[in-house]
Amino acid sequence: MLRAVKKWAVLVLCLMAGGTLANEPVKIGLITALSGQSAQAGESITRGLQVAIDEINASGGVLDGRPLVLVRRDDEANPAKGVVAARELIHKEKVAVLFGGLDTPVSMAIVPLVNQAKMPFVGPWAAGTPITKNGADPNFVFRVSAMDEIVDIAMVEYAQKNFDARKFGLMMVNNPWGESNQKGLVAALKDKGLEPAASEKFDGDQVDLVPQLTRLRDAGVDTICLVGNVGPSAQVVKSLRRMGWDVPVVSHWGPAGGRFTELAGPGSEKVHFIQTYSFFGDQSPAGEKVIAALKAKYKDITGPEDITPAVGVANAYDALHLAALAINEAGSTEGEAIREGFFKIKQYQGLIKTYQQPFSPEVHDALSADDYVWARFIDNRIVPVALSQ
Repeated sequence: MLRAVKKWAVLVLCLMAGGTLANEPVKIGLITALSGQSAQAGESITRGLQVAIDEINASGGVLDGRPLVLVRRDDEANPAKGVVAARELIHKEKVAVLFGGLDTPVSMAIVPLVNQAKMPFVGPWAAGTPITKNGADPNFVFRVSAMDEIVDIAMVEYAQKNFDARKFGLMMVNNPWGESNQKGLVAALKDKGLEPAASEKFDGDQVDLVPQLTRLRDAGVDTICLVGNVGPSAQVVKSLRRMGWDVPVVSHWGPAGGRFTELAGPGSEKVHFIQTYSFFGDQSPAGEKVIAALKAKYKDITGPEDITPAVGVANAYDALHLAALAINEAGSTEGEAIREGFFKIKQYQGLIKTYQQPFSPEVHDALSADDYVWARFIDNRIVPVALSQ
């Protein structure tokens, strides 16, 4: 009799535990800049993730009924703080998937940690080539965003096509992101039978870039390829204005990350930069759905002009849906299973595009050069170049 009671008690406890697990939220971690000059971009990533989470939860969640919940940490664009935040989210919060935010140096600092911890790490912004091509086996890092070596090819081709560029000047931020693009741009130019007319570096906190730009001008540069986040990119525009040098600037997407027009002032509209999506113009059903969801959830969004930077929203939205598919393919929240789950995704009709087997053991980047668009600021709005002329 006693033995039967014990068996019944164990069975009840197992059923209770199973029921609790069935309803237990699956945590999604996010580390990004939520303060400082790039806070707007961090908020856009947050909104893209949250809208996707809301959709998934409304459809029953993941793993047969478990809701997703977002847990955020501010890295303040600081690699050391990003690593501390990653450790907390992985080991204390027990997130199932970790999303990394804006800065390539922060993401690069986190990559060894996530590979060691066997934690799926998804990048919706930082474009440094070595983030996904990090040499780890197995590699737990995935990305739904631009990648530098592809962006660099696109920058060279865009400059040649639109500005008849022949003498390229490189202006690179002095950090791993700048180094990644320096290498990529030199390679892209070499493929065209060219080399940079001049190359300059700058620190992220510099306020006067006239000396570097003067050396580019004296070298006969006819087009500048720029890689830098909001603040230094704005200083490039201000320094060009002080010099009176009217030269085309073709940029990576750093200017899109925050208060660029406010910081740069007149001339900011002359900077052409790459994007992965725009909410302006005709939208797919997915685009219309996301715009409607953003307007309903956030009072400051009344139309496409308020969804900025659009790439943060769009990349994060698609990336979260892909991560949810990977969790369901895995059938668990165990990191190694989720990693394999990414490779099992066959198709997803997303916002940016319809993804056909977006990941494989050899390819951890879901977007390609065919998924890029070019934009510039008109007032405070990021508008595709094709729609702004």
